[in-house]
Amino acid sequence: MDLQALADKLEISEQLARYARGVDTNDFELWKSVFTPEAVIDYTSTSSLLPVAKRDEMAIMLEQGLGKAPWKLHYITNTEIDLDGDRARVIAQFYNPMQLPGMAEPSYCGGYYFHDFVRTPDGWKSEKLVEQLVWFVNKPGGAG
Repeated sequence: MDLQALADKLEISEQLARYARGVDTNDFELWKSVFTPEAVIDYTSTSSLLPVAKRDEMAIMLEQGLGKAPWKLHYITNTEIDLDGDRARVIAQFYNPMQLPGMAEPSYCGGYYFHDFVRTPDGWKSEKLVEQLVWFVNKPGGAG
């Protein structure tokens, strides 16, 4: 692996960390900074209440929903980054313990993030994210 590829992978990895910190600290401007302005985000595997939406619309929905959670911590691990020039396919696992509003016990979920990253004048940004939920313990509504 050459130095440019190493630098690219490091920058993308840091973007994944910013994604998690943005959601967990309710800093949705930081969360948005991970994405291109027209990025498409798909969380439908986790919640049928969240449509597939563009970045700014999704930030509002997340703030109205997850922003009310007393605490949450996203761990993003086992990151695979496949570089192809100015594009990258990223697969990463996530583990997310959280205390959801109105629930006595914490909830836990895990799965995969599938990102399509693109190199922009402002650095690497995700232009598409699809979350694939694998499991959810203590899901709101009793399912999972």
